[in-house]
Amino acid sequence: MKFLLLKTVPVVSWSSKKPLNFAPGLATLSLLNLGLICFGVGEALLIAAGAGVSPWTVLAQGISNISDWSIGFSTFVVSVGVLLFWIPLQQMPGLGTLLNAIVISAAIELSLPYLPTPDLYALKIVEVLIGILLVGLGSGIYLIANLGPGPRDGLMLGLQRVTSLPIAVVRTTIEIAAVAIGWLLGGSVGLGTLLFAFGIGYAVSIGLYFVAHFSPGTEPTTSKFDP
Repeated sequence: MKFLLLKTVPVVSWSSKKPLNFAPGLATLSLLNLGLICFGVGEALLIAAGAGVSPWTVLAQGISNISDWSIGFSTFVVSVGVLLFWIPLQQMPGLGTLLNAIVISAAIELSLPYLPTPDLYALKIVEVLIGILLVGLGSGIYLIANLGPGPRDGLMLGLQRVTSLPIAVVRTTIEIAAVAIGWLLGGSVGLGTLLFAFGIGYAVSIGLYFVAHFSPGTEPTTSKFDP
């Protein structure tokens, strides 16, 4: 169960030496995009399942309820707010931060029309669980590329560095906080929302451990699989 105690993003042979690298190797850039595509398809599975929106959408709904802003603009405000937290956490952006928004959005847009939308609720939950695992795997691939995280993953990594808690615990706490605040502000919460909030931290940790385990050149001193 070492993956549950993972505290840092592992470093492997294809990891970028630094996030601010605008000329990464072909393998690093390709795997970054593969991870982002997996992430986007996982998010699309959650949408297609129709068993509850993501925790951050719940938060955006809540903000929209009290501000008269649209869901889209509220989502933008939330993203900007999360990025502002990067400043005191000294979190470094990179090429992956930019591609995060572009590739994930494109993957959702292109895959969503082809994904199943089951009527049976049990199948909806199965689709949600597959989506969570795929988001976790995609996160593991793109974060190990070390070309800069997306807004929420950057917040996760920054808080982990400050608290020294396992990544799974930090991510779960962030997602639960987003759901709780959004629900208190009037956002709608479904079973899929709760499964994502309580499961994504562990899915990301599993993804990181899985990708590092099957990648050549893992550096044990920086991977820190041990607590």
